[in-house]
Amino acid sequence: MKLEQLTKEALETDSKRYISLVKDVVNNILDKEVKYNGKIRFEGRLAEVKPEGEAVIVGDLHGDIESLIHILKKTNFIEKANKNENFLMIFLGDYGDRGMFSAEVYYMVLKLKLMFPDRILLMRGNHEGPRDLPVYPHDLPMQFRSRFGDVGNEAYKVTTEIFDYLLNAILIEERYLLVHGGLPENASSLKDFAYAHEMHPKESFLEEILWSDPYEGEGVYPSPRGAGKLFGWNITRRILDMLNVQILIRGHEPCNEGFKINHFGKVLTLFSRRGPPYFNSYAAYLHVNLSEKFEVAGQLSRFIRQF
Repeated sequence: MKLEQLTKEALETDSKRYISLVKDVVNNILDKEVKYNGKIRFEGRLAEVKPEGEAVIVGDLHGDIESLIHILKKTNFIEKANKNENFLMIFLGDYGDRGMFSAEVYYMVLKLKLMFPDRILLMRGNHEGPRDLPVYPHDLPMQFRSRFGDVGNEAYKVTTEIFDYLLNAILIEERYLLVHGGLPENASSLKDFAYAHEMHPKESFLEEILWSDPYEGEGVYPSPRGAGKLFGWNITRRILDMLNVQILIRGHEPCNEGFKINHFGKVLTLFSRRGPPYFNSYAAYLHVNLSEKFEVAGQLSRFIRQF
């Protein structure tokens, strides 16, 4: 299948095809993540990736189908995946809400996962969070009703059932830690990321992973979002050192340039959609060779693709 065909299918899909696709991905893929030629090891909702081959890392999409099409076209992902090239695409979460093509973005991303289960990694964003951590406004139910009519509620419900299967974090050995939002203040091992969903809500690890943001100070403070925390550079340094990685890569925050760098170069934020209600001038994604090792995010600037 080519990108043009996938896009056409997403734009024209009916509720029956959409619901069937979602169920297939959950039943056949997400509940038993496949190994990627020994390159990826799964534990809980954590993927540990060996530093080999290319990776494209995509931030928040929020229903922006044009940005998703642009990224797939510029990276030639489908063509490379069809040739079994050593190429991985990672999504940092927040696929829907806020943009009017949420159902279509979900469809394309999930179809890619079904087509290339060992080339696509899907992470959980705060817009795919647990039911006790809702987002406001949450226009996804309205979008599904508008898109699918009377079956919209069922399509929405089926979509939300995916959320518990999405990854909490990804560790690229000796290189990067990937989360959607931020770092849990009291995390003491990689297992706190892998099993954060099982410890929720007794422990706040999952909430902080999905909702927290970096700020340029020390310590931890309440977040103005109403969930998660603001975490300082010392939290980032401690956890990156603990996990023997160099840089935290995250989404979650709109960035006017499509990306931003915090904590003395140790945090890279990617935001991969444009347009209302965010009005950022650029979107961006990262296209990097995982075999190369970098100490700070500034060294990744030549691999950040703005559009």
